[in-house]
Amino acid sequence: MKPWRALRLSRVAVLSVRVALITTAIVALVYLGIAAGVVLIVQRNLTAQVDQQLQGSLGHLANEPHGDQGAFHPAAGVPPGGDRFGPPVLTWTIHSDGTVTSSDATADLPSQYRAVRDPQTITVGGSSIRVAGASIGADYVVAGMSMNSMEQARSELILAEAIVGPILLLVVFLGALTIGRRVGAPIEMARRRQMEFTADASHELRTPLSVIEATTTLALSRDRDPAWYRTGFERVHVESQRIRHLVEDLLWLARFDATRGQPNAEPVDIAVLAEQATARFAARAEARGLTLSLHSGAESAVISAPPEWLDRLLGILLDNACKYSGENGTVTVAVGSEGSRVRVSVDDSGPGIPAGEREHIFDRFRRATEQPGGAGLGLAIADAVVHATNGRWALGTSAAGGASMSVSWPRSLAGTLGAARSTAEGAQRRPAALPGE
Repeated sequence: MKPWRALRLSRVAVLSVRVALITTAIVALVYLGIAAGVVLIVQRNLTAQVDQQLQGSLGHLANEPHGDQGAFHPAAGVPPGGDRFGPPVLTWTIHSDGTVTSSDATADLPSQYRAVRDPQTITVGGSSIRVAGASIGADYVVAGMSMNSMEQARSELILAEAIVGPILLLVVFLGALTIGRRVGAPIEMARRRQMEFTADASHELRTPLSVIEATTTLALSRDRDPAWYRTGFERVHVESQRIRHLVEDLLWLARFDATRGQPNAEPVDIAVLAEQATARFAARAEARGLTLSLHSGAESAVISAPPEWLDRLLGILLDNACKYSGENGTVTVAVGSEGSRVRVSVDDSGPGIPAGEREHIFDRFRRATEQPGGAGLGLAIADAVVHATNGRWALGTSAAGGASMSVSWPRSLAGTLGAARSTAEGAQRRPAALPGE
């Protein structure tokens, strides 16, 4: 792995850990709040059930017979082996003479609770008891139920939450870490590419601007003869064109990155566009002594794509072929079919593309040769057009030993329906060639 790439990924890893920790902390706070709320709700519901049972017991005791001393005797006592303050109900009867009788002689009701009416929780003999009272005849009866079972249920709930909590937080941390790395890596790479793109663009603009600045500075330093000024203006004109082309390419890529859509995609005959592009570059090829030719088959070559994008793609391929082919070389444009796909290829007699550079030639500001030329954005634009129109590249070596760059697209349905018309047009089409070919 390249050092800069490893540095980027390590940065993503650190940021992902931070995000995962923050996410886990937030989830932990939310979980603690929910867990506490659940415990309070369960405790309130259980307490309400106990209060209902106490009120029902008091109503039941009011209808029970009592002895001469007025002590009530519930039908059920403490179950064998159960809590001594366990179900069903403990009762204390406070008689009018101040004496107290209890259903459990070992349970002594504190004096401050002998007049209790509304349900409340007290401690009797070290255990929590929920008590409520009511007047029954001439006596006052206090009924109580043990809260041990409710406290046990609450303890078990808290224990379950304590076990589930760390597991949940671990899952959240690992999930947030994984998602953070997967999401953060492309974002970080895109950010780095944007920074590199800006740096490369600044570098490419700096060179022609330096030439223009130096020329104008010399022109203003003292008077010179007309020939010098003409040469200086020509130099400024060339560098200005270079800046304009670079800015146009940058704007096109910026718009493409922003929209990622196909404007006005329609059925297009790629053979017609290839013929027009070849005719457009005929004068340039003639000036360099190149043989420029077009070969088109008789089958339909209709695809669905924005015509202006395809025209720009063909222009880039022909521009590179004419630029890097030596004098008296050849540039051949061919349009044909590959099964259900339409193929267009541009072959030249230049130095070709080294095998080690083929996977990088579509990178922005990447040039496969040191020969003076553009800024390295042409093939990046061409690659964007090919991928946006569902095309596929095929790079190779031409018969003349130069580069062979081919692109294929799925044939459009409109092209299949119009095959007869395309065949007739193809029979009339002649190869476009440089005069004197």
